[in-house]
Amino acid sequence: MLRFALFGAGRIGAMHAANIAASRGGTLHCVYDLFAEAARRVAAAHGATVAASVSEVLEDRQVDAVLIASSTDTHVDLITAAVRAGKAVLCEKPIDLDIARVERCRQDIAGAGVAVQIGFNRRYDPSHRALRDAVAAGEIGAVQMLVITSRDPGLAPMEYIKTSGGIFRDMTIHDLDLARFILDEDPAEVYATGSVLIEPALAALGDVDTTMLVLKAPSGALVHINNSRHAVYGYDQRVEAFGAHGMVQTENWRRTSLRRSGAQATDAQPPLLHFFIERYAQAYRDELDDFIACVENGRAPHVGFEDGRRALILADAAFESLRTGRAVAVRYD
Repeated sequence: MLRFALFGAGRIGAMHAANIAASRGGTLHCVYDLFAEAARRVAAAHGATVAASVSEVLEDRQVDAVLIASSTDTHVDLITAAVRAGKAVLCEKPIDLDIARVERCRQDIAGAGVAVQIGFNRRYDPSHRALRDAVAAGEIGAVQMLVITSRDPGLAPMEYIKTSGGIFRDMTIHDLDLARFILDEDPAEVYATGSVLIEPALAALGDVDTTMLVLKAPSGALVHINNSRHAVYGYDQRVEAFGAHGMVQTENWRRTSLRRSGAQATDAQPPLLHFFIERYAQAYRDELDDFIACVENGRAPHVGFEDGRRALILADAAFESLRTGRAVAVRYD
């Protein structure tokens, strides 16, 4: 059993703790959070101990791996310290909001030989993965267009948004990684546009709540990503890959497949699953299982540090395009 330490006992941390406790290959050893009561609550739910400090966790020889679900501004320091302590790392996205800090972290952990996986959980969604596998198998021929729709059910609290790094680093970054995963190539050009249509206060932050991006891959394939911070009907997550020989699509998941027909409407369905923890519950579990397997088998993670770095580079390019109104060539070196 891989013994985990959890950094961060908020909503996402609590979800990860439950997944670790329920997994066949992992056990929750200890929890650390600046808010001690939150750490005590999560630890008590799963028979774990509460750590008094980061150093206590990293000096504990019983800890094999750390799962980082704390605030984004702690990720780089925790990744670096954990790797130096010889602990495998599964870290929520993004690595950081500042690419310069990400580059320094990359240098600091280079050659350490410790697994570092970044939490782009959508790669593990059964439907999205099946779509990617169909593309990789050549079922639709060469990909010509990839369309990713990702819309949140409601605006996050403004206090969160102010420190989130903006919509491209916080929300769209998942879609940028998913595009790289499905295409199996890095977009070479990004054009982004956006509007403030939901929350006027975002304008003062230099942020937007409604966006469309067009990315061009070296192969010529085009990617369209559209995001909204407020879809009244629920959490909207759809992907379409179109190619020379056909098309594959993933549709939204719902709590039930019940359809209603009546005098006023036919084929009416219940609202979409509310938000990401509910929608991607299986993906989070599969992500954890894959991380445990990679540590046990000594292989590199399927979603590594470099994937997190490249997704942030694309997000930064999107902000540059939004600022300038022009397409931006992307460099990854």
